[in-house]
Amino acid sequence: MTTSLLGRSMASAIVCTLMTAAALAQTDARPVLRIAVQQVTTNGTLTPLREQSNVGSRVFPMIYANLIELQRQGDLSLQPSLATAWKRIDERTVELRLRRGVKFHNGDEMTAEDVAFSFGPEHMFAATAPLRAGQETRTIQTDASATGAPPAGKALELPHEVPAVARRLWPSLERVQVVDKYTVRFVNAVPDVTLEGRIARSGSEIISKRAFLAAKDWASWALNPVSAGPYKVKEFRRDNVLVLAAHDAYYGGKPPVRELRYQVVPEVSGRVAGLLSGEYDFVTDIPPDQIRTIEANPKFEVVGGPVLNHRLIAFDKHHPQLANPKIRLAMAHAIDRDAIVRALWADRTSVPAGLQWEYYGPMFQKDWSVPRYDPKLAARLIQEAGYKGEPIPFRVLNNYYTNQVQTAQILVEMWRAVGLNVELQMKENWQQIFDRSAPRGLRDWSNSAPFNDPVGSIINNHGPNGQQQQMGEWSNDEFNTLSSLLESSADMARRSRVFRRMLEIAEREDPAYIVLHRNAAFYGKRRDIGWTWSPTFAMDFRADNLHLPKK
Repeated sequence: MTTSLLGRSMASAIVCTLMTAAALAQTDARPVLRIAVQQVTTNGTLTPLREQSNVGSRVFPMIYANLIELQRQGDLSLQPSLATAWKRIDERTVELRLRRGVKFHNGDEMTAEDVAFSFGPEHMFAATAPLRAGQETRTIQTDASATGAPPAGKALELPHEVPAVARRLWPSLERVQVVDKYTVRFVNAVPDVTLEGRIARSGSEIISKRAFLAAKDWASWALNPVSAGPYKVKEFRRDNVLVLAAHDAYYGGKPPVRELRYQVVPEVSGRVAGLLSGEYDFVTDIPPDQIRTIEANPKFEVVGGPVLNHRLIAFDKHHPQLANPKIRLAMAHAIDRDAIVRALWADRTSVPAGLQWEYYGPMFQKDWSVPRYDPKLAARLIQEAGYKGEPIPFRVLNNYYTNQVQTAQILVEMWRAVGLNVELQMKENWQQIFDRSAPRGLRDWSNSAPFNDPVGSIINNHGPNGQQQQMGEWSNDEFNTLSSLLESSADMARRSRVFRRMLEIAEREDPAYIVLHRNAAFYGKRRDIGWTWSPTFAMDFRADNLHLPKK
């Protein structure tokens, strides 16, 4: 009898709880914000330690939070986030005071234990060791054709790509030391003037230790991560939709909308039509030739501009026709970048000074430039290399990048004009782009500047554990030695000289890539919604950056 009464009581309590939750959901008058995107992720996961991409960069800041963040809509300076303050202990150590009362999506309070775990072997580094002074960097080879899931039956074993990315971002991080419940120290194995920037970059987000360890397996975690950002994952269907629900306990304020709904709409025409019909509130990746179409309707506008990202062509120098650096340099001299910027970007972006940004401050090489447009020089280099017209494959996606196909078609004709036989190969996804079962030649790419130092781009992407070397496309012994010097030296004058030499190698002597132009991001949006775009790719829908019309 007692058991029966207890059972009925528990059932009643559950029913009451469900009814209360339903009632609260019905009374939440905040709207749903609908965003049409070209893609949400490239590999079907929602973790920056696996998904290092432009498309992920615009979504992840709404799910995750870092200890330090960039002032995204301002001067890009480092700002407090989950940490309220930080200080240098020495050239290898930074101490941070954590914000008290921060709640993860599961309701747990964030503590120093969560921070240390986020940068520990179980979540990030696996068995990889930090690079120490005098050690030769070993490249961690990866295979982008992998799905990202660990072997079957290995519950929380990390996919091989995760520690590879982790050591790309943090080559020499030794440990995160818990000082007390709200204080941590990042201890590096070598001096590093960029520790604060690394803490703020994508891939350094803080997660809930308890939630990670409670996950069924890594793949399950990667679909429903638990962090402390302004929104939490409600639904994710790969290549279809991502729905984020408001995390009302977010330390930065209650989000102004109930949900963010990112709908995958691959074609530009579909995104533009959906915006103009009222199906979407925001649309991404708008090419300049569509701006007039959108703004012809007074209810809509286009915002955006150049971002901290450069469009590149990456080489696989192991292809027989690309082994000679003269061919690669000839390809760079054959490109009229200004013509591309005029024709496809309506002069709304620019040709940068190589793989660098003015944002680097004293590390910016003011007198550097991309190889000049010189078709006669290109033709001479091709002749000197002994090239006989053999085909060179160029793998391209269908407008993952804005104007990607049009750019590729123009490049092929420019190369043809100087005597190069480049064959365009359309691919469906990045796994096919990196596939090693057939000869690889050229591919489209872009490189970002996640913080204000060249280690975040030239080494992160092209260094010993950069993506290009991890994928087996390119390497250079001197470049790799210089990478270690740039990452471990505190002498800024010396670092500047090292960086310049790295540019000479990667863009002139043994080209790893060709810089085309600075990338730009344009967004179509409802004019009555107040929102400021960011040059970091992030679409920030926090309370202080999203102002909805009053009803």
